[in-house]
Amino acid sequence: MKRVYLYSDGSSLGNPGPGGYCAILKYKDKERVITGAEPHTTNNRMELKGVIEGLKALKEPCVVELYSDSNYVVRGINEWLQGWIKKDFQKVKNPDLWREFVEVAAPHKIRAHWVKGHSGHEENERCDKLARQMASEAKFG
Repeated sequence: MKRVYLYSDGSSLGNPGPGGYCAILKYKDKERVITGAEPHTTNNRMELKGVIEGLKALKEPCVVELYSDSNYVVRGINEWLQGWIKKDFQKVKNPDLWREFVEVAAPHKIRAHWVKGHSGHEENERCDKLARQMASEAKFG
């Protein structure tokens, strides 16, 4: 399996408010940037949406090294997800997105890593900037 690196971030202006996300996929010397926005959302939804959209862009099963500054996303994947699945996502925030994550993550082997936000991590900083830009564009149309 190919090893790819997925860097992801999300942003919302207000919580809820207009939001944006970014995913940067890296494989060897290739890079793909994926961005998007929603007019009314939350920061956590955008954090998770960035991961989902990044995974959707993969064309074959991969080992995915996921880097995010979102404790919600990283701990959700590494610690909480199996329990949430067992209880069918009852009393879990954003069950629609977590179900979608389970579906798009299935072919891959994912290792989620937390990185401190705004600490100079190059890809995280780029993702943050692009996610905020997308949120701003969603706000002002």
